[in-house]
Amino acid sequence: MKRLSKALIATVALGSVALVSGCSAEGEPVTFDGPSASAAAGRSGGTDGTAAAEAAAKTLMPTGPKAEFTTQNTIDDGTRIGVTTLHGGKSGFTGKVWVWAPRQYFDPKYANSGFPVLIALPGGNGYPNNYWMGTDLKLQSSISRWSKEGRSLPFIVVMPVLNPDDKYYYDGSDIPGQPKMGTWMTEDVPDFVRANFRTFKSRDGWAFMGSSSGAFVGLKSVLKHPDRFKAVIASGPDIVPDSPLWAGHAAEQAANDPEKLARALGAKPSGKDTDVYLAFQAGTKESALRKARAFIRDHTKGPVKTRLQVIQDGEHNARTYVQGMEDGSIEWISRHMQAPIPTS
Repeated sequence: MKRLSKALIATVALGSVALVSGCSAEGEPVTFDGPSASAAAGRSGGTDGTAAAEAAAKTLMPTGPKAEFTTQNTIDDGTRIGVTTLHGGKSGFTGKVWVWAPRQYFDPKYANSGFPVLIALPGGNGYPNNYWMGTDLKLQSSISRWSKEGRSLPFIVVMPVLNPDDKYYYDGSDIPGQPKMGTWMTEDVPDFVRANFRTFKSRDGWAFMGSSSGAFVGLKSVLKHPDRFKAVIASGPDIVPDSPLWAGHAAEQAANDPEKLARALGAKPSGKDTDVYLAFQAGTKESALRKARAFIRDHTKGPVKTRLQVIQDGEHNARTYVQGMEDGSIEWISRHMQAPIPTS
């Protein structure tokens, strides 16, 4: 189920070309240190007290320790995609993480505010690279443009490796006896982001997006941890945990099944602290459209809110899914998440 289609393989290959050609700054140190709150106040002559109080109540300033990043790519507006190696303190897994912050993050008027986080996951094995860190797919430049147009929040985009090798799929889960990829994705990666960036304390500032196998991981993570994550854009998603490594671990496999998780969550009352927003996307030329429709039909109830973006003539590839985000998915989840709070 999770094997790459020819179209997706072509997309990944294009991403590899972008990495090779890169930018002239590739490999140079890059920092994501934002403006200080004092600098914001100094430039503006003061702050809006009400907004400052709201920002202070909702924002978590970087906790450290600070990671060292090098430049992977530079997008058109001059912002950079950085990369670092993360040693997961809770999972014990070590892997690469790529990060991009929008221009708004460096604007002094947002110095007191957190920013929403979008954890972007690739299809296929997602190892050793996460293809969303290439510039050819235009994920970051599109979010930059959409945020200026008022169609998207200015997300911090975080792109971890999806699997620990290119032999198996680990379903973004803690499969007994295997690297703890569920803990890596839902605890270590968010802890790393909180250590290095201004984020929001609540789940209102945390979402996933992913394609194919990455969509499965994002979908499952939101449904399993609705107290930590509020939304997901699940593009051409796999629905069933089907790694061969689950053999002999039926109970643990069931605990990572999106349908079972949605059924359990859907039985609870809807509310602002429990509702999750699942933005499905699929092209008219791929089989995932049928699966997404079936999931929406069977599991949209209670706290489980869903939306389907049908992408005309779309195929099972990342370019199709960026188009779907532009056509409505990114705006839908943005409406339900916390925006940065200007305080000057």
